[in-house]
Amino acid sequence: MLLVLDVGNTHTVVGVFRENVLVCHWRLHTEPKRTEDELHMHMDWFFKKNGLQFSGIRKTVISCVVPPMIQTLDSYCRRYLNHPPHWIGPGVVDMPICYRNPGEVGADRLVNAVAAYDKYQTGLIIIDFGTATTFDCISEKGEYLGGAICPGIGISAEALFQRASKLPRVELFDPPASVIGRETAESMKSGLLYGYAELVDGMVRRIKKEMDPLPQVIATGGLASLIAKLSTAIEAVEPELTLEGLRLISLKL
Repeated sequence: MLLVLDVGNTHTVVGVFRENVLVCHWRLHTEPKRTEDELHMHMDWFFKKNGLQFSGIRKTVISCVVPPMIQTLDSYCRRYLNHPPHWIGPGVVDMPICYRNPGEVGADRLVNAVAAYDKYQTGLIIIDFGTATTFDCISEKGEYLGGAICPGIGISAEALFQRASKLPRVELFDPPASVIGRETAESMKSGLLYGYAELVDGMVRRIKKEMDPLPQVIATGGLASLIAKLSTAIEAVEPELTLEGLRLISLKL
């Protein structure tokens, strides 16, 4: 079996594949100060819950954008899985990268690009709703062109709560029925969700002006399904895009 980890700034998503089938996956908080032994306690619980054995893991592939986690993850794999992990980076991904400095591209962005192009085989705009929201552009030939990065919805909401003393913390599970909020929480949710949908549509409109032929627009990440309901630009949602990309890259490692 294959173990894949996508280590983001807020959450780490873990998946286990048997051949090309995602057997199970789970999400835990990214904790840079967590030791390899503490990580093993969490992993052991998830493995037992899903009836899995560590001895069945033959390869581990990791995408990580949190440098302090690298040593912990490496030690964890060597100690508890008896093999070193494979790390995702520009030299590992078999895709032309048009960034001026390819080393600056986040591993998760490259993994998404690989998975999306493998499935759609056309020009793409990939929107990943994570701690930051990223827009990644793939040419019709399968080249990583670059993209855009903006604050994620979650940290935007948290900034309002922390910096405006009278504004409450709000949950972003569903949009209010009306764009015109009738109370403070509704007004905040309207601005965050409807406003963010407009940000997405506006960015896609501008990006499309620089891409020929017109790309397909897909979304992934925690709030992708919610924003896709409010956006006119998003054409498909791919919840497991990053995990699938890690699986595809593992085939060449």
